[in-house]
Amino acid sequence: MDDSKDRVICHLKSARRLKKLSQNELAEKVGIKRQAIYDMESGRYTPNTTTALRLAKELGCRIEDLFVLDMPEEDVSVTLAENAAAVNARVSVVRIRDRLIAYPVDGRWLHSDGFQAADGMIGADGQTVRLLQPESSIEKNILLMGCDPAFALLSSHVSRRSGDTKVHCRFASSHAAVKALAAGQTHVAGTHLHNSDITESNIVLAEKVLVDAKVMVFAFSMFEEGLMVAPGNPLDIRTVADLAKENVRLVNREPGAALRVLLDDCLKHAGVPPEAVHGYDHLVLTHNHGAQMVAYGLADAALGLRAVATANGLDFVAIQSVRCDLVIPCDLLDIPGIKIVLDVLQTHAMRRELSSLPGYDASCTGKLIGKVGGL
Repeated sequence: MDDSKDRVICHLKSARRLKKLSQNELAEKVGIKRQAIYDMESGRYTPNTTTALRLAKELGCRIEDLFVLDMPEEDVSVTLAENAAAVNARVSVVRIRDRLIAYPVDGRWLHSDGFQAADGMIGADGQTVRLLQPESSIEKNILLMGCDPAFALLSSHVSRRSGDTKVHCRFASSHAAVKALAAGQTHVAGTHLHNSDITESNIVLAEKVLVDAKVMVFAFSMFEEGLMVAPGNPLDIRTVADLAKENVRLVNREPGAALRVLLDDCLKHAGVPPEAVHGYDHLVLTHNHGAQMVAYGLADAALGLRAVATANGLDFVAIQSVRCDLVIPCDLLDIPGIKIVLDVLQTHAMRRELSSLPGYDASCTGKLIGKVGGL
């Protein structure tokens, strides 16, 4: 019997049933009594190493898939990346260099709807976090900030490749993501500024914000940006200039968002002053929020991606195809999680799924775009 204070959580029953084995059948295969299987599944008995290895072999899984140590919760000091220090607030935690960084788990900034599992909860002092999983697990987490909804695919492919590595995707505009990288509050920044001339705008942004830093910039995807409009495009919106029509209501993105930069450049080129656009100052903070405003008839046009428009049953007016890049500091390139991310970008499975999204092109995925910082 296990005399330790730590409780072992047993998943043997579910694994056995998945293989459609009775307790007797599994016991015979492993060479133990049926009562031992019963005691393990009821939490009365923890097997020795040899028995655990035999069970894992027969069930085609890892020992840690069958038996998990329920570690006691621990308190750790963290740096709060945002002002969300309410006691018991749920937070996501990552280690970046020598600091644990905590972000609130809130629906305003996350890529997907629904509740997300937290890594910990803010303590009474507002400076510590009571972890809900071992710190050793958190050490393997990677934080990617940006606003490409396809980052969720990258996160899933990384988890498939390495079950103990997680990529947390946090929604942020291109400028906000690179600023967070400069502050040491994310591992990777995603940015998708359009190129207005022969220069690479994502590189220029990194050079401007990441002063004295050495980073590498890798391509993630190409996607179509434009205006999300109601099905059938009832107001016949064909160009950015049509946003100045009296009966068109726009919802815009915040300053610093790549789509806002694109819109401002297009309006300037078309000779349309911002004040001529009804709703220019009506802001939403995500692609999905803008799409929902149009879908519910609260706006006639919103800035976004073709893929987001399609997912929300909207029509789309393309403006430009833009490349989304990943900006990664050179001193973080040797982190195991970052290596896995870069490896996944080269896989056929990742590129094939990315290319299946409406308006996406993965032909550039994984390509080194440039280096910043005198490399």
